Amino acid sequence: MKISSLLVSVLLGLVLVTSAANFNRDIDVTWGDGRGKILENGQLLTLSLDRSSGSGFQSRNEYLFGKIDMNVKLVPGNSAGTVTTYYLRSQGSKWDEIDFEFLGNLSGEPYTVHTNVYCGGKGDREQQFHLWFDPTKDFHTYSLLWNPQRIIFSIDGTPIREFKNLESIGVPFPKSQPMKVSSSLWNADDWATRGGLIKTDWSKAPFTASYRNYKADACVWSSGKSKCSSSRNSWLSQELDITSQQRLRWVQKNYMIYNYCADTKRFPQGLPKECTVR
Repeated sequence: MKISSLLVSVLLGLVLVTSAANFNRDIDVTWGDGRGKILENGQLLTLSLDRSSGSGFQSRNEYLFGKIDMNVKLVPGNSAGTVTTYYLRSQGSKWDEIDFEFLGNLSGEPYTVHTNVYCGGKGDREQQFHLWFDPTKDFHTYSLLWNPQRIIFSIDGTPIREFKNLESIGVPFPKSQPMKVSSSLWNADDWATRGGLIKTDWSKAPFTASYRNYKADACVWSSGKSKCSSSRNSWLSQELDITSQQRLRWVQKNYMIYNYCADTKRFPQGLPKECTVR
Protein backbone atom coordinates (compact mmCIF):
# COMPACT_ATOMS: atom_id res chain seq x y z
CA MET A 1 0.00 0.00 0.00
CA LYS A 2 2.85 2.40 0.82
CA ILE A 3 4.55 1.71 -2.52
CA SER A 4 1.28 2.20 -4.32
CA SER A 5 0.67 5.57 -2.65
CA LEU A 6 4.18 6.71 -3.47
CA LEU A 7 3.78 5.76 -7.13
CA VAL A 8 0.49 7.64 -7.35
CA SER A 9 2.08 10.71 -5.82
CA VAL A 10 5.02 10.62 -8.21
CA LEU A 11 2.71 10.20 -11.18
CA LEU A 12 0.69 13.18 -10.05
CA GLY A 13 3.84 15.24 -9.76
CA LEU A 14 3.26 15.96 -6.08
CA VAL A 15 6.00 16.73 -3.57
CA LEU A 16 5.17 15.34 -0.15
CA VAL A 17 5.95 17.76 2.67
CA THR A 18 5.39 17.16 6.37
CA SER A 19 6.94 19.42 9.02
CA ALA A 20 6.09 20.96 12.36
CA ALA A 21 4.95 24.56 12.14
CA ASN A 22 7.22 27.33 13.31
CA PHE A 23 6.18 30.96 13.13
CA ASN A 24 9.75 32.12 12.49
CA ARG A 25 9.89 29.94 9.39
CA ASP A 26 6.30 30.01 8.13
CA ILE A 27 4.96 33.50 8.96
CA ASP A 28 5.86 37.13 8.30
CA VAL A 29 4.62 39.87 10.61
CA THR A 30 3.51 42.28 7.91
CA TRP A 31 2.46 45.41 9.79
CA GLY A 32 2.20 46.97 13.23
CA ASP A 33 5.66 48.46 13.85
CA GLY A 34 6.68 45.91 16.46
CA ARG A 35 3.20 45.17 17.81
CA GLY A 36 3.31 41.68 16.31
CA LYS A 37 5.81 39.45 18.11
CA ILE A 38 7.07 35.90 17.54
CA LEU A 39 8.12 34.34 20.87
CA GLU A 40 9.17 31.05 22.45
CA ASN A 41 11.48 30.00 19.60
CA GLY A 42 8.73 30.40 17.03
CA GLN A 43 6.01 28.56 18.94
CA LEU A 44 3.95 31.58 20.02
CA LEU A 45 2.83 34.68 18.11
CA THR A 46 1.06 37.68 19.62
CA LEU A 47 -0.67 40.61 17.94
CA SER A 48 -1.44 43.79 19.83
CA LEU A 49 -3.54 46.89 19.30
CA ASP A 50 -3.20 50.33 20.85
CA ARG A 51 -4.55 53.74 19.96
CA SER A 52 -1.80 54.24 17.35
CA SER A 53 -2.00 50.97 15.44
CA GLY A 54 -3.02 47.36 15.25
CA SER A 55 -0.89 44.57 13.77
CA GLY A 56 -1.02 41.59 11.44
CA PHE A 57 0.79 38.65 9.91
CA GLN A 58 0.69 36.55 6.74
CA SER A 59 1.91 33.11 5.72
CA ARG A 60 4.94 32.94 3.45
CA ASN A 61 3.30 30.20 1.40
CA GLU A 62 0.28 30.46 -0.85
CA TYR A 63 -2.14 27.52 -0.89
CA LEU A 64 -4.59 26.12 -3.42
CA PHE A 65 -6.84 23.90 -1.28
CA GLY A 66 -6.00 22.49 2.11
CA LYS A 67 -6.87 22.33 5.79
CA ILE A 68 -5.58 25.19 7.91
CA ASP A 69 -5.61 24.99 11.72
CA MET A 70 -4.67 27.72 14.17
CA ASN A 71 -4.91 27.81 17.96
CA VAL A 72 -6.09 31.27 18.99
CA LYS A 73 -6.72 32.93 22.34
CA LEU A 74 -8.77 36.07 21.80
CA VAL A 75 -8.47 39.48 23.47
CA PRO A 76 -9.68 39.13 27.08
CA GLY A 77 -11.75 41.52 29.17
CA ASN A 78 -13.36 44.54 27.58
CA SER A 79 -12.61 43.90 23.90
CA ALA A 80 -15.43 46.08 22.55
CA GLY A 81 -14.53 47.78 19.28
CA THR A 82 -11.72 45.37 18.42
CA VAL A 83 -11.71 42.85 15.59
CA THR A 84 -9.41 39.84 15.38
CA THR A 85 -9.34 38.24 11.95
CA TYR A 86 -8.07 34.89 10.66
CA TYR A 87 -8.61 34.18 6.99
CA LEU A 88 -7.42 32.97 3.60
CA ARG A 89 -7.14 35.54 0.82
CA SER A 90 -5.79 35.75 -2.72
CA GLN A 91 -4.27 38.80 -4.39
CA GLY A 92 -5.77 41.32 -6.81
CA SER A 93 -9.01 43.24 -7.28
CA LYS A 94 -11.03 40.07 -7.98
CA TRP A 95 -9.82 38.25 -4.91
CA ASP A 96 -11.14 35.11 -3.22
CA GLU A 97 -11.37 35.00 0.58
CA ILE A 98 -12.52 32.67 3.36
CA ASP A 99 -13.08 34.58 6.60
CA PHE A 100 -13.16 34.15 10.35
CA GLU A 101 -13.63 37.48 12.15
CA PHE A 102 -14.02 37.77 15.91
CA LEU A 103 -15.90 40.87 17.01
CA GLY A 104 -15.06 41.97 20.54
CA ASN A 105 -17.53 42.92 23.24
CA LEU A 106 -17.89 44.32 26.73
CA SER A 107 -16.60 42.20 29.62
CA GLY A 108 -18.98 39.31 30.26
CA GLU A 109 -20.73 39.67 26.90
CA PRO A 110 -20.14 37.09 24.15
CA TYR A 111 -17.82 37.48 21.19
CA THR A 112 -19.47 37.38 17.78
CA VAL A 113 -17.85 35.03 15.26
CA HIS A 114 -18.39 36.45 11.78
CA THR A 115 -17.82 34.21 8.73
CA ASN A 116 -17.87 35.06 5.04
CA VAL A 117 -16.87 33.64 1.66
CA TYR A 118 -15.70 35.86 -1.21
CA CYS A 119 -15.29 34.82 -4.82
CA GLY A 120 -14.04 37.21 -7.48
CA GLY A 121 -14.12 40.11 -5.02
CA LYS A 122 -17.77 39.59 -4.02
CA GLY A 123 -18.81 38.42 -0.58
CA ASP A 124 -22.18 39.16 1.05
CA ARG A 125 -22.39 35.59 2.39
CA GLU A 126 -22.25 36.34 6.09
CA GLN A 127 -23.15 33.98 8.89
CA GLN A 128 -22.57 34.97 12.53
CA PHE A 129 -22.42 32.94 15.71
CA HIS A 130 -21.92 33.20 19.43
CA LEU A 131 -19.73 30.56 21.09
CA TRP A 132 -20.48 27.87 23.64
CA PHE A 133 -17.29 28.70 25.60
CA ASP A 134 -15.18 31.72 26.59
CA PRO A 135 -12.61 32.12 23.78
CA THR A 136 -10.40 34.37 25.92
CA LYS A 137 -9.61 31.91 28.72
CA ASP A 138 -7.60 29.42 26.69
CA PHE A 139 -6.48 28.52 23.18
CA HIS A 140 -9.05 26.98 20.85
CA THR A 141 -8.53 25.50 17.38
CA TYR A 142 -10.11 27.37 14.49
CA SER A 143 -10.01 25.43 11.21
CA LEU A 144 -10.69 26.19 7.57
CA LEU A 145 -11.07 23.17 5.31
CA TRP A 146 -11.09 24.10 1.63
CA ASN A 147 -11.32 21.49 -1.09
CA PRO A 148 -12.85 21.52 -4.59
CA GLN A 149 -16.25 20.40 -3.26
CA ARG A 150 -16.77 22.50 -0.12
CA ILE A 151 -15.49 24.89 2.53
CA ILE A 152 -15.99 23.90 6.18
CA PHE A 153 -15.47 26.28 9.11
CA SER A 154 -14.80 24.41 12.38
CA ILE A 155 -14.00 25.23 16.00
CA ASP A 156 -12.30 22.57 18.14
CA GLY A 157 -13.37 20.02 15.54
CA THR A 158 -17.03 21.06 15.59
CA PRO A 159 -18.25 22.36 12.21
CA ILE A 160 -20.17 25.63 12.39
CA ARG A 161 -20.63 26.30 8.68
CA GLU A 162 -20.41 24.52 5.32
CA PHE A 163 -20.30 26.33 1.98
CA LYS A 164 -20.70 23.87 -0.88
CA ASN A 165 -19.48 24.15 -4.46
CA LEU A 166 -22.68 24.87 -6.36
CA GLU A 167 -21.17 26.08 -9.61
CA SER A 168 -23.59 23.71 -11.35
CA ILE A 169 -26.40 26.18 -10.56
CA GLY A 170 -24.34 29.30 -11.20
CA VAL A 171 -22.93 30.03 -7.72
CA PRO A 172 -19.27 31.15 -7.83
CA PHE A 173 -16.82 29.05 -5.78
CA PRO A 174 -13.16 29.84 -5.01
CA LYS A 175 -11.09 27.18 -6.75
CA SER A 176 -8.48 28.77 -9.03
CA GLN A 177 -6.70 31.48 -7.03
CA PRO A 178 -4.06 30.48 -4.45
CA MET A 179 -4.48 32.16 -1.07
CA LYS A 180 -2.27 33.09 1.87
CA VAL A 181 -3.20 32.69 5.52
CA SER A 182 -3.53 36.08 7.21
CA SER A 183 -4.52 37.46 10.58
CA SER A 184 -4.88 40.90 12.08
CA LEU A 185 -6.00 42.75 15.19
CA TRP A 186 -7.42 46.20 14.57
CA ASN A 187 -9.84 48.86 15.76
CA ALA A 188 -13.28 48.84 14.15
CA ASP A 189 -15.37 50.59 16.78
CA ASP A 190 -17.40 52.33 14.08
CA TRP A 191 -19.23 49.02 13.45
CA ALA A 192 -17.82 46.01 15.33
CA THR A 193 -19.75 46.07 18.61
CA ARG A 194 -23.52 46.63 18.53
CA GLY A 195 -23.23 48.36 15.18
CA GLY A 196 -20.72 50.87 16.50
CA LEU A 197 -22.68 51.95 19.58
CA ILE A 198 -19.98 50.63 21.91
CA LYS A 199 -16.58 52.25 21.39
CA THR A 200 -13.10 51.00 22.18
CA ASP A 201 -11.95 51.77 25.73
CA TRP A 202 -8.36 52.79 25.11
CA SER A 203 -7.61 52.80 28.85
CA LYS A 204 -7.59 48.98 28.53
CA ALA A 205 -4.95 49.01 25.75
CA PRO A 206 -2.83 47.33 24.62
CA PHE A 207 -5.23 44.60 23.52
CA THR A 208 -3.54 41.28 22.71
CA ALA A 209 -4.51 38.12 20.81
CA SER A 210 -2.28 35.04 20.92
CA TYR A 211 -1.59 32.24 18.43
CA ARG A 212 -0.06 28.76 18.62
CA ASN A 213 0.13 25.52 16.63
CA TYR A 214 -0.30 26.84 13.11
CA LYS A 215 -0.74 23.85 10.83
CA ALA A 216 -1.25 23.81 7.07
CA ASP A 217 -2.04 20.43 5.50
CA ALA A 218 -2.33 21.94 2.08
CA CYS A 219 -1.17 22.24 -1.50
CA VAL A 220 1.53 24.91 -1.66
CA TRP A 221 1.38 27.04 -4.80
CA SER A 222 4.80 27.80 -6.25
CA SER A 223 5.89 28.77 -9.78
CA GLY A 224 2.46 27.92 -11.16
CA LYS A 225 2.38 24.43 -9.66
CA SER A 226 0.77 22.86 -6.64
CA LYS A 227 2.87 20.87 -4.15
CA CYS A 228 0.69 18.94 -1.72
CA SER A 229 1.19 17.67 1.82
CA SER A 230 1.41 13.93 2.39
CA SER A 231 -1.96 13.93 4.17
CA ARG A 232 -3.79 15.44 1.17
CA ASN A 233 -6.10 12.43 0.84
CA SER A 234 -7.57 13.08 4.29
CA TRP A 235 -8.96 16.48 3.31
CA LEU A 236 -9.05 16.64 -0.49
CA SER A 237 -12.42 14.86 -0.65
CA GLN A 238 -13.51 15.30 2.98
CA GLU A 239 -17.17 15.88 3.69
CA LEU A 240 -19.33 15.99 6.79
CA ASP A 241 -20.26 12.56 8.10
CA ILE A 242 -23.56 11.97 9.93
CA THR A 243 -22.11 12.90 13.34
CA SER A 244 -20.57 16.10 11.97
CA GLN A 245 -23.84 17.03 10.29
CA GLN A 246 -25.63 16.63 13.62
CA ARG A 247 -23.07 18.83 15.37
CA LEU A 248 -23.39 21.45 12.63
CA ARG A 249 -27.17 21.52 13.07
CA TRP A 250 -26.72 21.83 16.87
CA VAL A 251 -24.45 24.87 16.46
CA GLN A 252 -26.69 26.52 13.90
CA LYS A 253 -29.83 25.93 15.95
CA ASN A 254 -28.40 27.16 19.26
CA TYR A 255 -25.64 29.65 18.43
CA MET A 256 -26.24 31.18 15.00
CA ILE A 257 -27.33 34.81 15.35
CA TYR A 258 -27.33 35.89 11.69
CA ASN A 259 -27.71 34.02 8.40
CA TYR A 260 -27.78 35.88 5.08
CA CYS A 261 -29.86 33.03 3.70
CA ALA A 262 -32.69 34.01 6.05
CA ASP A 263 -32.48 37.77 5.46
CA THR A 264 -35.38 38.36 3.07
CA LYS A 265 -35.37 42.11 3.76
CA ARG A 266 -31.80 42.32 2.49
CA PHE A 267 -32.65 40.37 -0.67
CA PRO A 268 -36.14 41.57 -1.66
CA GLN A 269 -35.69 40.23 -5.20
CA GLY A 270 -35.08 36.73 -3.84
CA LEU A 271 -32.46 34.96 -1.77
CA PRO A 272 -29.12 33.97 -3.37
CA LYS A 273 -29.25 30.70 -5.31
CA GLU A 274 -27.22 28.72 -2.78
CA CYS A 275 -29.79 29.53 -0.11
CA THR A 276 -32.47 27.56 -1.92
CA VAL A 277 -30.49 24.29 -2.03
CA ARG A 278 -30.81 21.80 0.81
